[in-house]
Amino acid sequence: MDIKEIQNLIKFVAKSGASEVKLEMDDIKITIKTGPDTEGTAIQYAPMVSSAPQVASATLAHDAPQSAPVSSPAAPAVSEDSKYITIKSPIIGTFYRKPSPDKPLFVEVGQTIAEGDVLCIIEAMKLFNEIESEVSGKVVKILVDDSSPVEFDQPLFLVDPS
Repeated sequence: MDIKEIQNLIKFVAKSGASEVKLEMDDIKITIKTGPDTEGTAIQYAPMVSSAPQVASATLAHDAPQSAPVSSPAAPAVSEDSKYITIKSPIIGTFYRKPSPDKPLFVEVGQTIAEGDVLCIIEAMKLFNEIESEVSGKVVKILVDDSSPVEFDQPLFLVDPS
């Protein structure tokens, strides 16, 4: 693995939002850590000594602290200090506000939604998953930009149920 490949891997990890990536190959071991507890990106590059060839493997780990208890996937969570309902991501993937580039947005701020309305699509491993609303109300805020990566249980929408 040359320096260019390592730099591309660092850029990919930074864009994905993962906090730590470990990559072990035949003769090297690379650990890339990012996040609030590290300054920038930390890289460990250590040659591995082994008697038998190993199969390349990659492991992603997400150790972000959770500020609220985890609710069931796609279940809305009500904040104590807010009258709004937060709709969270049920999976890790890429958030899309439209079914395709030439189609209109699923929802916009100020739009009234009903239970079962499709709010967005999250792409995970080349599968496009429609995320439906489990509440009725008015969309107050969209918390994620189009085509950006999202984590499990990350807030996506704020909805006013009144």
